[in-house]
Amino acid sequence: MSKRTIPAKLEEGEMPLNTYSNKAPFKGKIKSVETITGAKATGETCHIIIETDGKIPFWEGQSYGVIPPGTKINSKGKEVPHGTRLYSIASSRYGDQFDGQTASLCVRRAVYVDPETGKEDPAKKGLCSNFLCDAKVGQEIMMTGPTGKVLLLPADQNAPLICVATGTGIAPFRSFWRRCFLENVPGYKFTGLFWLFMGVANSDAKLYDEELQAIQKAFPGNFRLDYALSREGAKNKRGGKMYIQDKVEEYADEIFDLLDNGAHMYFCGLKGMMPGIQDMLERVAKEKGLNYEEWVEGLKHKNQWHVEVY
Repeated sequence: MSKRTIPAKLEEGEMPLNTYSNKAPFKGKIKSVETITGAKATGETCHIIIETDGKIPFWEGQSYGVIPPGTKINSKGKEVPHGTRLYSIASSRYGDQFDGQTASLCVRRAVYVDPETGKEDPAKKGLCSNFLCDAKVGQEIMMTGPTGKVLLLPADQNAPLICVATGTGIAPFRSFWRRCFLENVPGYKFTGLFWLFMGVANSDAKLYDEELQAIQKAFPGNFRLDYALSREGAKNKRGGKMYIQDKVEEYADEIFDLLDNGAHMYFCGLKGMMPGIQDMLERVAKEKGLNYEEWVEGLKHKNQWHVEVY
Protein backbone atom coordinates (compact mmCIF):
# COMPACT_ATOMS: atom_id res chain seq x y z
CA MET A 1 0.00 0.00 0.00
CA SER A 2 1.79 3.16 -1.15
CA LYS A 3 1.04 6.30 0.81
CA ARG A 4 -0.54 9.20 -1.03
CA THR A 5 1.03 12.62 -1.52
CA ILE A 6 -0.93 15.46 0.05
CA PRO A 7 -0.77 19.31 -0.06
CA ALA A 8 1.47 19.76 2.99
CA LYS A 9 0.57 23.42 3.52
CA LEU A 10 -2.42 22.15 5.53
CA GLU A 11 0.10 21.16 8.24
CA GLU A 12 0.90 24.83 8.89
CA GLY A 13 -0.62 27.22 11.40
CA GLU A 14 -2.81 26.90 14.46
CA MET A 15 -5.68 24.46 14.84
CA PRO A 16 -8.79 25.97 13.19
CA LEU A 17 -11.70 26.59 15.58
CA ASN A 18 -15.17 28.05 14.94
CA THR A 19 -14.20 29.64 11.64
CA TYR A 20 -17.90 29.72 10.65
CA SER A 21 -20.93 30.31 12.90
CA ASN A 22 -24.72 29.99 12.73
CA LYS A 23 -24.95 33.68 11.88
CA ALA A 24 -22.30 33.40 9.18
CA PRO A 25 -22.24 29.75 8.00
CA PHE A 26 -20.12 28.20 5.26
CA LYS A 27 -21.85 27.04 2.08
CA GLY A 28 -20.54 23.65 0.98
CA LYS A 29 -21.75 21.46 -1.89
CA ILE A 30 -22.65 17.77 -1.80
CA LYS A 31 -20.22 15.79 -3.94
CA SER A 32 -21.58 12.30 -3.24
CA VAL A 33 -23.84 10.31 -0.92
CA GLU A 34 -23.34 6.56 -0.57
CA THR A 35 -25.07 4.02 1.66
CA ILE A 36 -22.28 2.04 3.33
CA THR A 37 -24.35 -0.46 5.35
CA GLY A 38 -25.71 -3.77 4.05
CA ALA A 39 -29.33 -4.88 3.79
CA LYS A 40 -29.34 -6.64 7.17
CA ALA A 41 -27.87 -3.71 9.11
CA THR A 42 -29.98 -2.28 11.93
CA GLY A 43 -30.38 1.04 10.11
CA GLU A 44 -28.92 2.94 7.17
CA THR A 45 -25.60 4.76 7.43
CA CYS A 46 -24.35 7.03 4.64
CA HIS A 47 -20.91 8.31 3.72
CA ILE A 48 -21.27 11.88 2.48
CA ILE A 49 -18.50 13.77 0.71
CA ILE A 50 -18.79 17.57 0.76
CA GLU A 51 -16.95 19.94 -1.56
CA THR A 52 -15.38 22.65 0.60
CA ASP A 53 -12.66 23.94 -1.77
CA GLY A 54 -10.44 23.81 1.32
CA LYS A 55 -12.17 26.88 2.79
CA ILE A 56 -13.29 25.35 6.11
CA PRO A 57 -10.08 23.62 7.20
CA PHE A 58 -10.00 21.33 10.24
CA TRP A 59 -7.82 18.86 12.09
CA GLU A 60 -8.48 15.15 12.56
CA GLY A 61 -10.94 14.49 15.40
CA GLN A 62 -12.89 17.73 14.98
CA SER A 63 -16.57 18.14 14.07
CA TYR A 64 -18.63 20.28 11.71
CA GLY A 65 -22.05 21.72 12.42
CA VAL A 66 -24.73 21.25 9.78
CA ILE A 67 -27.78 23.53 9.64
CA PRO A 68 -30.67 21.68 7.96
CA PRO A 69 -32.69 23.79 5.50
CA GLY A 70 -36.03 25.32 6.44
CA THR A 71 -37.35 26.98 9.57
CA LYS A 72 -39.19 26.13 12.77
CA ILE A 73 -41.40 28.07 15.17
CA ASN A 74 -39.55 28.63 18.45
CA SER A 75 -41.03 28.77 21.97
CA LYS A 76 -41.77 32.48 21.54
CA GLY A 77 -43.84 31.81 18.41
CA LYS A 78 -41.16 33.25 16.11
CA GLU A 79 -40.05 31.60 12.87
CA VAL A 80 -36.32 30.82 13.09
CA PRO A 81 -33.77 28.67 11.24
CA HIS A 82 -33.23 25.12 12.52
CA GLY A 83 -30.47 24.58 15.06
CA THR A 84 -27.06 23.18 14.23
CA ARG A 85 -26.40 19.43 14.37
CA LEU A 86 -22.83 18.33 15.07
CA TYR A 87 -21.14 15.56 13.10
CA SER A 88 -17.62 14.20 13.61
CA ILE A 89 -15.61 14.56 10.42
CA ALA A 90 -14.88 11.16 8.88
CA SER A 91 -11.96 12.13 6.65
CA SER A 92 -8.52 13.49 7.39
CA ARG A 93 -7.91 17.19 6.69
CA TYR A 94 -6.92 16.12 3.17
CA GLY A 95 -10.29 14.54 2.38
CA ASP A 96 -11.04 11.30 0.58
CA GLN A 97 -9.34 12.53 -2.60
CA PHE A 98 -6.15 13.53 -0.72
CA ASP A 99 -6.31 17.07 -2.15
CA GLY A 100 -7.71 19.06 0.79
CA GLN A 101 -10.76 20.10 -1.24
CA THR A 102 -13.42 17.90 0.41
CA ALA A 103 -14.50 16.64 3.82
CA SER A 104 -16.60 13.58 4.64
CA LEU A 105 -19.34 12.82 7.16
CA CYS A 106 -20.63 9.45 8.37
CA VAL A 107 -24.34 9.80 9.08
CA ARG A 108 -26.88 7.30 10.34
CA ARG A 109 -30.39 8.02 9.11
CA ALA A 110 -32.53 8.60 12.22
CA VAL A 111 -35.98 7.06 11.90
CA TYR A 112 -38.69 6.64 14.52
CA VAL A 113 -40.56 3.36 14.70
CA ASP A 114 -43.89 3.53 16.51
CA PRO A 115 -43.77 0.83 19.22
CA GLU A 116 -47.52 0.19 18.86
CA THR A 117 -47.75 -0.25 15.09
CA GLY A 118 -44.13 -1.25 14.41
CA LYS A 119 -44.16 1.19 11.46
CA GLU A 120 -41.93 4.18 10.81
CA ASP A 121 -43.52 7.53 11.64
CA PRO A 122 -42.12 9.99 9.06
CA ALA A 123 -43.25 12.97 11.17
CA LYS A 124 -40.71 11.99 13.83
CA LYS A 125 -37.71 11.18 11.66
CA GLY A 126 -34.40 12.96 12.30
CA LEU A 127 -34.47 16.17 10.33
CA CYS A 128 -30.79 16.69 9.63
CA SER A 129 -29.71 13.06 9.14
CA ASN A 130 -32.50 12.52 6.59
CA PHE A 131 -31.62 15.76 4.80
CA LEU A 132 -28.01 14.56 4.52
CA CYS A 133 -28.78 10.95 3.54
CA ASP A 134 -31.29 12.15 0.90
CA ALA A 135 -29.09 15.00 -0.41
CA LYS A 136 -28.47 15.22 -4.15
CA VAL A 137 -25.14 15.87 -5.84
CA GLY A 138 -24.55 19.62 -6.13
CA GLN A 139 -27.01 20.47 -3.36
CA GLU A 140 -25.93 23.29 -1.04
CA ILE A 141 -25.20 22.54 2.61
CA MET A 142 -24.85 25.16 5.37
CA MET A 143 -22.01 24.38 7.76
CA THR A 144 -20.43 25.77 10.92
CA GLY A 145 -17.20 25.03 12.77
CA PRO A 146 -14.93 23.26 12.94
CA THR A 147 -15.33 22.56 16.67
CA GLY A 148 -13.78 20.24 19.20
CA LYS A 149 -10.40 19.66 20.79
CA VAL A 150 -11.10 16.49 22.79
CA LEU A 151 -10.32 13.84 20.17
CA LEU A 152 -7.11 15.20 18.72
CA LEU A 153 -4.16 12.97 17.87
CA PRO A 154 -1.23 13.16 20.31
CA ALA A 155 1.98 14.93 19.27
CA ASP A 156 3.91 11.74 20.10
CA GLN A 157 3.83 9.76 16.85
CA ASN A 158 4.86 6.58 18.65
CA ALA A 159 2.10 6.65 21.29
CA PRO A 160 -0.32 3.72 20.95
CA LEU A 161 -3.87 4.76 20.03
CA ILE A 162 -6.69 2.63 21.46
CA CYS A 163 -9.90 3.69 19.71
CA VAL A 164 -13.27 2.42 20.91
CA ALA A 165 -16.25 3.13 18.63
CA THR A 166 -19.87 2.19 18.30
CA GLY A 167 -21.70 2.86 15.03
CA THR A 168 -21.01 6.25 13.45
CA GLY A 169 -18.64 6.96 16.36
CA ILE A 170 -16.08 5.45 14.01
CA ALA A 171 -15.97 8.74 12.04
CA PRO A 172 -13.12 10.50 13.89
CA PHE A 173 -11.08 7.29 13.95
CA ARG A 174 -11.32 7.07 10.18
CA SER A 175 -9.74 10.53 10.07
CA PHE A 176 -6.97 9.13 12.32
CA TRP A 177 -6.26 5.95 10.38
CA ARG A 178 -6.15 7.76 7.06
CA ARG A 179 -3.56 10.18 8.44
CA CYS A 180 -1.59 7.39 10.13
CA PHE A 181 -1.55 4.87 7.28
CA LEU A 182 -2.77 6.26 3.94
CA GLU A 183 -1.07 9.64 3.67
CA ASN A 184 2.53 10.66 3.26
CA VAL A 185 2.52 13.64 5.64
CA PRO A 186 5.84 15.50 5.93
CA GLY A 187 6.89 15.65 9.57
CA TYR A 188 4.29 13.07 10.62
CA LYS A 189 5.10 9.37 10.62
CA PHE A 190 2.98 7.16 12.85
CA THR A 191 5.11 4.39 14.35
CA GLY A 192 2.90 3.25 17.23
CA LEU A 193 0.10 0.71 17.55
CA PHE A 194 -3.36 1.71 16.31
CA TRP A 195 -5.91 -0.58 17.95
CA LEU A 196 -9.52 -0.18 16.89
CA PHE A 197 -12.46 -1.73 18.75
CA MET A 198 -15.67 -1.41 16.79
CA GLY A 199 -19.12 -2.30 18.12
CA VAL A 200 -22.00 -2.90 15.70
CA ALA A 201 -25.03 -5.20 15.63
CA ASN A 202 -23.97 -7.49 12.77
CA SER A 203 -21.63 -7.84 9.78
CA ASP A 204 -23.89 -5.78 7.51
CA ALA A 205 -23.56 -2.89 9.96
CA LYS A 206 -19.75 -2.78 9.74
CA LEU A 207 -18.48 0.56 8.41
CA TYR A 208 -15.39 1.07 6.22
CA ASP A 209 -14.43 -2.57 6.69
CA GLU A 210 -12.69 -2.90 3.29
CA GLU A 211 -10.44 0.04 4.12
CA LEU A 212 -9.67 -1.47 7.54
CA GLN A 213 -8.87 -4.91 6.12
CA ALA A 214 -6.49 -3.34 3.58
CA ILE A 215 -4.67 -1.44 6.36
CA GLN A 216 -4.47 -4.55 8.52
CA LYS A 217 -2.92 -6.45 5.64
CA ALA A 218 -0.42 -3.69 4.83
CA PHE A 219 0.54 -2.76 8.41
CA PRO A 220 0.12 -5.93 10.51
CA GLY A 221 2.61 -4.74 13.13
CA ASN A 222 0.95 -1.35 13.68
CA PHE A 223 -2.75 -2.04 13.31
CA ARG A 224 -5.21 -4.24 15.19
CA LEU A 225 -8.93 -4.52 14.61
CA ASP A 226 -11.46 -6.16 16.94
CA TYR A 227 -15.19 -6.24 16.26
CA ALA A 228 -17.94 -6.74 18.82
CA LEU A 229 -21.00 -7.96 16.92
CA SER A 230 -23.85 -7.93 19.43
CA ARG A 231 -26.39 -9.81 17.29
CA GLU A 232 -24.23 -12.43 15.63
CA GLY A 233 -21.08 -14.43 16.21
CA ALA A 234 -19.32 -15.04 19.49
CA LYS A 235 -20.88 -14.61 22.93
CA ASN A 236 -19.14 -12.83 25.78
CA LYS A 237 -17.42 -14.83 28.49
CA ARG A 238 -20.61 -14.81 30.58
CA GLY A 239 -22.59 -16.32 27.70
CA GLY A 240 -24.41 -13.09 26.84
CA LYS A 241 -24.34 -10.82 23.79
CA MET A 242 -20.91 -9.52 22.79
CA TYR A 243 -21.01 -5.77 23.37
CA ILE A 244 -18.11 -3.38 22.93
CA GLN A 245 -17.13 -3.50 26.64
CA ASP A 246 -16.95 -7.31 26.52
CA LYS A 247 -14.57 -7.22 23.57
CA VAL A 248 -12.34 -4.62 25.25
CA GLU A 249 -12.40 -6.67 28.47
CA GLU A 250 -10.90 -9.68 26.65
CA TYR A 251 -7.73 -7.59 26.23
CA ALA A 252 -7.93 -5.66 29.51
CA ASP A 253 -4.46 -6.65 30.74
CA GLU A 254 -2.79 -5.48 27.53
CA ILE A 255 -4.81 -2.26 27.47
CA PHE A 256 -3.99 -1.35 31.08
CA ASP A 257 -0.30 -2.01 30.33
CA LEU A 258 -0.41 0.16 27.21
CA LEU A 259 -2.08 2.98 29.15
CA ASP A 260 0.60 2.68 31.85
CA ASN A 261 3.12 3.23 29.08
CA GLY A 262 1.64 6.36 27.54
CA ALA A 263 -1.09 5.04 25.22
CA HIS A 264 -4.05 7.29 24.43
CA MET A 265 -7.56 5.87 24.72
CA TYR A 266 -10.44 7.33 22.71
CA PHE A 267 -14.17 6.67 22.95
CA CYS A 268 -16.75 7.84 20.42
CA GLY A 269 -20.37 6.89 19.78
CA LEU A 270 -23.75 7.07 21.47
CA LYS A 271 -23.49 8.07 25.13
CA GLY A 272 -25.23 4.81 26.10
CA MET A 273 -21.95 3.01 25.36
CA MET A 274 -20.06 4.56 28.29
CA PRO A 275 -21.77 3.15 31.42
CA GLY A 276 -21.10 -0.46 30.32
CA ILE A 277 -17.48 0.39 29.46
CA GLN A 278 -16.93 2.26 32.73
CA ASP A 279 -18.43 -0.56 34.82
CA MET A 280 -16.16 -3.04 33.07
CA LEU A 281 -13.03 -0.89 33.53
CA GLU A 282 -13.89 -0.28 37.16
CA ARG A 283 -14.23 -4.03 37.73
CA VAL A 284 -10.87 -4.72 36.04
CA ALA A 285 -9.18 -1.87 37.94
CA LYS A 286 -10.45 -3.33 41.22
CA GLU A 287 -9.08 -6.76 40.30
CA LYS A 288 -5.73 -5.05 39.74
CA GLY A 289 -5.92 -3.33 43.12
CA LEU A 290 -6.38 0.11 41.54
CA ASN A 291 -8.78 2.86 42.56
CA TYR A 292 -10.73 3.39 39.32
CA GLU A 293 -11.52 7.09 39.84
CA GLU A 294 -7.90 7.91 40.64
CA TRP A 295 -6.68 5.83 37.71
CA VAL A 296 -8.94 7.66 35.22
CA GLU A 297 -8.11 11.05 36.77
CA GLY A 298 -4.42 10.28 36.29
CA LEU A 299 -5.00 9.47 32.61
CA LYS A 300 -7.08 12.62 32.12
CA HIS A 301 -4.38 14.67 33.82
CA LYS A 302 -1.83 13.35 31.33
CA ASN A 303 -4.32 13.93 28.49
CA GLN A 304 -4.43 10.20 27.61
CA TRP A 305 -8.22 9.85 28.01
CA HIS A 306 -10.52 11.21 25.30
CA VAL A 307 -14.30 10.81 25.38
CA GLU A 308 -16.76 12.28 22.88
CA VAL A 309 -20.22 10.75 23.05
CA TYR A 310 -23.56 12.16 21.94
